[in-house]
Amino acid sequence: MGAKLSGPGSKAHVIEQNSEINVTPFVDIMLVLLIIFMVAAPLATVSIRLDLPPAQPPAPDQVQKEPVYITIQESGSIYIAETETSLPRLAADVCAALGDPTGKGCREERVFVRAQAEVKYNQFMEVMNDLQENGFFKVGLLNEDIE
Repeated sequence: MGAKLSGPGSKAHVIEQNSEINVTPFVDIMLVLLIIFMVAAPLATVSIRLDLPPAQPPAPDQVQKEPVYITIQESGSIYIAETETSLPRLAADVCAALGDPTGKGCREERVFVRAQAEVKYNQFMEVMNDLQENGFFKVGLLNEDIE
């Protein structure tokens, strides 16, 4: 807030309160910030060279296998498709669901894990750790919208 002193021709030494905002310092600060951002913005854009291999479509005679879906329920039950399984038998049942009961080539196939929203974190991580320990590294996570 400022004060207004009256000039000559009016009552001497009358002080009135001035309630107008002084915008000059505000404009000065905004101009300085504008200059800083104009200088800093080009420095923030960094380009990274990325060499990707060319895309190759799969061979026409190659049949893509359907992935296996592992479902973890709130009660701790683990299902592969519609079949219930347990944690110690999980790797063998995944290989059987992929059509490789010997367990040699099944670890290269895709496996998707989905869990109900109420599943505890440690139950989910037990399944993930068991899959990783048994050599399943192509694991995808699925979520469902909660309504």
